[in-house]
Amino acid sequence: MTNLTTPRASGVIKTLVAGLMLATAVTTAVTVMPALPVRAESQTAIDPSRGFADLVDRVMPAVVSVEVKFSTVAADGSNQMAMPDLPENSPFRDFFKQFQPPGQGRQFQAPPREGMAQGSGFIITADGYAVTNNHVVKDADQVSVKMRDGTEYQAEVIGTDPKTDLALIKIKADKTFAHVNFAQTEPRVGDWVMAVGNPFGLGGTVTTGIISARGRDIGAGPYDDFLQIDAAINRGNSGGPAFNLDGEVIGINTAIFSPSGGSVGIGFAIPASTAQTVIQSLREHGVVTRGWLGVQIQPVTSDIAESLGLSEAKGAIVADVTAGSPALAAGLQTGDTILKVDGKDVIDSRDLARKVAQIPPGKSVPVTIVRKGKTMDVTVDIGVMPTDKQMASAKSTEGPASLSSLGIQVAPAEDGNGVTITSVEPGSAADDRGLKAGDTILEVAGTEVHEPSDIRDAIKSAGKKRVLMLVKSGEGQRFIALPANLG
Repeated sequence: MTNLTTPRASGVIKTLVAGLMLATAVTTAVTVMPALPVRAESQTAIDPSRGFADLVDRVMPAVVSVEVKFSTVAADGSNQMAMPDLPENSPFRDFFKQFQPPGQGRQFQAPPREGMAQGSGFIITADGYAVTNNHVVKDADQVSVKMRDGTEYQAEVIGTDPKTDLALIKIKADKTFAHVNFAQTEPRVGDWVMAVGNPFGLGGTVTTGIISARGRDIGAGPYDDFLQIDAAINRGNSGGPAFNLDGEVIGINTAIFSPSGGSVGIGFAIPASTAQTVIQSLREHGVVTRGWLGVQIQPVTSDIAESLGLSEAKGAIVADVTAGSPALAAGLQTGDTILKVDGKDVIDSRDLARKVAQIPPGKSVPVTIVRKGKTMDVTVDIGVMPTDKQMASAKSTEGPASLSSLGIQVAPAEDGNGVTITSVEPGSAADDRGLKAGDTILEVAGTEVHEPSDIRDAIKSAGKKRVLMLVKSGEGQRFIALPANLG
């Protein structure tokens, strides 16, 4: 039986994990042959047909092995890790569920920590600031780095950002270090890439490949936008750099997908464009300050696009506006479809979240929306993202009214705001679209509803093939498009 091994456990790996894994080494240090120090700086681009040795000599001095020490187990003897926050339809959920003890909610059993683990990192300034992954240094009691020549230095954690899995550390040494720069241009699919890191504690290891894909969402966090690369990366490569042929860092190696635990050519790296913003904020403030719009959003599906009269399914539709938010102050409304922010096209709801998060708080930006068929621009003063978000919850009540043609039983909401669903017929259109008992229908075709008859009237007067309903549930508000002829 395959066992789950935490990214940071000392000793030789006895079993390797199938599935999506953080690529952190779990082995003791291995001595590597020392090399003479050289400057790690960008020069003329390398010709791949002549090999990568010149590029390796140029950048290797700036790549470090990161070693962490931490407490063994919790005082109560427990040692459990939260199940990753994967989407409901993720193929990895069943894998992680097999390690979930009975009655422990979203927890799975992790093997005991043994005090030491290793990862990778790279130096970005002459005075010793270095980048690695958050999951490499998380909860560390002591952090140290080992250079290519075997020299070791203590380091301190300046700041971490769990949402992007990035961390900034500072080497404690009064000297000048070789360092590398982030790439200022976006890589293209098919570009060469060279990964350098500390797989399985073996020290500086180099692999090459290409950018296989961009914009990968692997369910690791709210701002997933990974580069997929086929250069071999394994446990221990976490936090290590992926270089272009100019010797610039185009990504930070973070995770792999593997059925065996070893590399199968599917690795994921955080793009330099994301890392630069996060690292700069960590260096200046010790924390990451993100822009905040203050809306609950969802993707525009083809059904929703048709019901709104949009030519294509793109953008993000506003399902709710947070009280006291910049969006509310700017006049954004439930039902608005956001197509652009700060002049940049919005692909979907996740793309909007990433774009807004990267806007400096306090900046005024134009937001292009479609409201009731009309396109307009609204100026929003971007705020600071709160540390905690409160999700709306709906109250469920019983009621006798029936809308059998829609496959639901409903009753007026207890607070008078909307119509609450008390039951959903299995296999109905409502069931297919995820409606469930306890959900509250707030609007139908842009019209507020308070009684079951309001729903019937709104569907009949919509005059469209599909009608849009605004539904509130325990997870928040969302729009659902239903065939109008069901009414």
